[in-house]
Amino acid sequence: MASVWALASASALELVLPPAASAEAPVQAEVVYTADLAQPIRGGADRKLRYLDNLDLVAEADLDALVGWHGARAHGYVLVNNGAHPNTAAGSLEGVNNIEVGKAGVRLFEAWAEQDIGSQGALLVGLYDLNSEFYALESAGLLLGPPFGIGTELAATGRNGPSIFPSSALAVRANLRLGEGESYVRVAAFNAHAATLGDPGGVDFGFHDGLLLIGEGGLGRQHARLSLGLWAYTRAREAYYSDPADPDPQRRHARGAYVQGEFQLPGAGESAFQAFVRAGFSRGGTTPFAWSTSAGLFRAPVLAARPGSSASLGVHYAGTGRSFRQEARALGQSPASSEYTLEATYSDRLADWLTVQPDLQLVCHPGGLRGAPAALIGTVRLTLTLP
Repeated sequence: MASVWALASASALELVLPPAASAEAPVQAEVVYTADLAQPIRGGADRKLRYLDNLDLVAEADLDALVGWHGARAHGYVLVNNGAHPNTAAGSLEGVNNIEVGKAGVRLFEAWAEQDIGSQGALLVGLYDLNSEFYALESAGLLLGPPFGIGTELAATGRNGPSIFPSSALAVRANLRLGEGESYVRVAAFNAHAATLGDPGGVDFGFHDGLLLIGEGGLGRQHARLSLGLWAYTRAREAYYSDPADPDPQRRHARGAYVQGEFQLPGAGESAFQAFVRAGFSRGGTTPFAWSTSAGLFRAPVLAARPGSSASLGVHYAGTGRSFRQEARALGQSPASSEYTLEATYSDRLADWLTVQPDLQLVCHPGGLRGAPAALIGTVRLTLTLP
């Protein structure tokens, strides 16, 4: 299984090159460079300052304007990742930085085409990021911790994680909008082995691990959104922990569900607080986790005199599963029932081209172990935008 902390996505220091063409051009391109400076302040394995970065190369094409293919569009997305691993010091099961990857390199993250079906539906085929539409909360997007990007109990599944940052998988996704608001129903089927160009072996066309099936439905109003999701793997995987004396390790089907919502708290206009909450669980015992839950607040702007300011607070719990606790005891360790993280972050656009975002995370029971000292990690995230 890939490192859990590598299975999430977001941006850090961002150097954004504006599209070379106008807004009406049939092909739009974007280049974003992201980077973080992270350092353990308390706890952890060391006090080393770590640098890591991420380069996004994204292109969108209107196929109607290009070749007369009505109601169709194409999307391509290349990732380039390098740098150190702040989670090495933190020792967290879930991770502390959402651009950290287990293996540096260049990857074709997404390459898909989408066709409108009628006025309300759309069908997508290709390499596709599950977390771009499923199990995602916009109001949690400022936080750096990977668990705020997607629930840990799903992020840790699969041989190389599900189809999320930094490795995607071949997929088919259908989306149906309900009415004129933000309500929807969407379903997707993914290759259960996430692997793309740039990963060892490249794209997996064999589907030997079966499929990951997921569905999500959501209700949206002006200031509130609620969604419910269900997911399951079609083929069993080896359990996270099996008795070494058992000559036939157990195999289990991983499956789960989640519910999430975000809403605006009473307040004045757009600067009111946005709140989010979600919870998910998994069954099958193929990962260290059995459930997770998170909640938080987001506000932008924070100060009336600073229109480019924003801030967020978040807390995330991940419950360890029985298999994880069995393995820990077999290794002579004392497992905790959960690992949890508290995060506070503030972002401010100091100029049109510069944004600074300091961030603090406190990881409790790192590694899911009772008695492990809490780790406090400080990160500075900068955004540079070309005029």
